[in-house]
Amino acid sequence: MEPSKKPLNVLVKQLNAHIAVLLKNGCEYKGKMVKCDGHMNILLEGATECRNGQLITNYGNVLLRGNNILCIMLNVPR
Repeated sequence: MEPSKKPLNVLVKQLNAHIAVLLKNGCEYKGKMVKCDGHMNILLEGATECRNGQLITNYGNVLLRGNNILCIMLNVPR
């Protein structure tokens, strides 16, 4: 696999972009990705939490642990 096509490299290129993250427990978080590390832990700024399409709450900053992440959607509209 080319270095630029590796999942972590693709994710790092999306810093400061709006993303959506689906967790294994069914919660979805949307926000601006501020940081990401080698374990795919993600720090979202201005995050919102949704479940089954319903807005649950708004957060300032949220740290999502990489091993709880099921899927990451890039370039999500605000």
